[in-house]
Order: sequence, then C-alpha cells, then structure tokens
Amino acid sequence: MASAQAPLRPWNSALQHSDRERWICIYPAYINRKKTRQEGRRIPKENCVENPSFQEIRDVLQVLNLNVVVENKQYSRERSKELALRGRIRVQLKNNDGSPVLKEYPSRDSLLLYLGKTIPQLKIRQGKPNEPVQPQSSSGGGGGGGGGGQSHKKGKGKRR
Repeated sequence: MASAQAPLRPWNSALQHSDRERWICIYPAYINRKKTRQEGRRIPKENCVENPSFQEIRDVLQVLNLNVVVENKQYSRERSKELALRGRIRVQLKNNDGSPVLKEYPSRDSLLLYLGKTIPQLKIRQGKPNEPVQPQSSSGGGGGGGGGGQSHKKGKGKRR
C-alpha cells in the first residue's frame, strides 16, 4: 500500500490561507469571450471580456485591495506562445481562519464574474475607440454631438 500512496502529493497541513500556494490562480483565458469552454473559458460568454490582459485583471483586483501576485506562467491550454498571452494572477480569497477576504467575492467564480463586468469599464478600454475622435472634435470646434456634425461635414465635402 505504501507504494500506491507514494505518487500522491502529500497535503502540507502547515500551509495557511495566507500562503501563496493556497491562493487561487486566474488566467486571462478564464474570462476571454473569444475562447471556448474547451480552450479554458470558465464563465458564460455574455459575462466575458474580449481579450483581457493580465495587467487589466491585476489592476481591477488591486482596486478591491486583494492580495495579488502576477506570475510569468503560460496557461496550458493556450496554443500561442506569444509573450502578450502569458501571465497568471494569484489572488488570496480567504483569511487564515477560512473566512472570505471580501464577503462579496467568496469564490473564484464570483470574482471571475466581477472581472468580466468591470474590465470593460476601465479607462484603457474606453479610451481606445475615443482616441481618433478627440482630435477631430477639437478641430471641428463643436461641443456635444460633434460626431454627427463631422459626418455631415464629410458628406458636404464629397459633394463639392
């Protein structure tokens, strides 16, 4: 019997919830809308984000004042070896007594759903579509609704 138990990894009872080995792992693929369940997505697509980065996940979790560590690891189901797709986030969910650090997010799934809802609201995400519009609106001299006026001006330019 001893030989059958040898391959099993022994549980270290000295580990507490505050030890990094006990923290949960989050890979960006868990909340990536472009991934299938087989490719590692863990929550429904309607709650996911398109191509989240480990930096975005880290930033959102740090705002919650959770203990967060970024590790340079690649998800085993990720086919691409690009450096941009690397990154694993470890998060402490429980205190040493077993109680959740944040009552609102007692489990990995609750935290993943929060990430899927919050990452699209980041300024980085919202700034990308607005960047080309800002120089046009400043040169157009219009205030609110300048986007509609600009398309109208473009139309007049084509008629001339």
